[in-house]
Amino acid sequence: MAITNFTGDEQQQTVEPLSCSPGLTAGLPDHLTFISVFNSFLSLTAFLGNALILTALHKESSLHPPSKLLLRCLATTDLCVGLLSEPLFVTVWMLMVNEHWNMCVYVDAVGFRIAFILTGVSLWTLTAISVDRLLALLLGLRYKQVVTLKRTFVIVITFWVVQTAFSVVLFWNSLITLCYAITGVSLCLVTSIFSYTKILLKLRHHQNQQPNQENQLNMEQYKKVLSTAIWLQLTLVACYLPSGITLALIAKSGLSLSIYQTWNYVLTLVFLNSSLNPILYCWKIDEVRQAMKNTIRQVLCHCFSS
Repeated sequence: MAITNFTGDEQQQTVEPLSCSPGLTAGLPDHLTFISVFNSFLSLTAFLGNALILTALHKESSLHPPSKLLLRCLATTDLCVGLLSEPLFVTVWMLMVNEHWNMCVYVDAVGFRIAFILTGVSLWTLTAISVDRLLALLLGLRYKQVVTLKRTFVIVITFWVVQTAFSVVLFWNSLITLCYAITGVSLCLVTSIFSYTKILLKLRHHQNQQPNQENQLNMEQYKKVLSTAIWLQLTLVACYLPSGITLALIAKSGLSLSIYQTWNYVLTLVFLNSSLNPILYCWKIDEVRQAMKNTIRQVLCHCFSS
């Protein structure tokens, strides 16, 4: 885990191997082993769950293509968490248990940067989903003309490129990356809060009107997608907020034994988010749930037939 400290004269000091320290992790083999085993399980569920969701979203045709692309981007980041981030951090913890400190430093640095990319893309994507839902409500019939698949694809690619670029900058100047992270998180939260507040006010106004039957059906479909987006946003905040608070404590007071133990648990909570999202997709989107059931049924039939 890479942490940036600042001395009194504002001179930056980047402490890369802060968690890969014999003095810090001494006496924690049972704790690290338990965390490793649990995250190995989460890694498997995140990978399999999101792989099934991506397959289901590919088959699902009722969602507007740009909206579906954003959901697929989010599921992709969650899949990569299970495929890359969690195995890397499990490797770090096992290297600590076996006291391979030099290798631990390098794996920890790679794991931290990959996690930085994936969490950032997830946050920007959820923000884009909130704006997408707001535009769908405000633009009406013009929505499909303004929010096109090509424009949404460019936005998604931009998320990945920018987040990757700042993870590379972290090698040379972590202060720039820290400022970007603080600004980006603040902007995402403000944008999402504004979008959902505006949506709720607009929906309240809509309830006081007398829509025709066609508009009523469209509004019901809209509310289902909106409900999914809000649950995804709330789940992310609940899973990520403790890690933000813990990082603030580390930046202020340094990394003690108790804080390091806490950090491992809140990091596990962050990873848990990637396993929870597929459950939310299935719970809130009927078409995705049915497509996922059909996919599982086909896989099982193929396995038993062979």
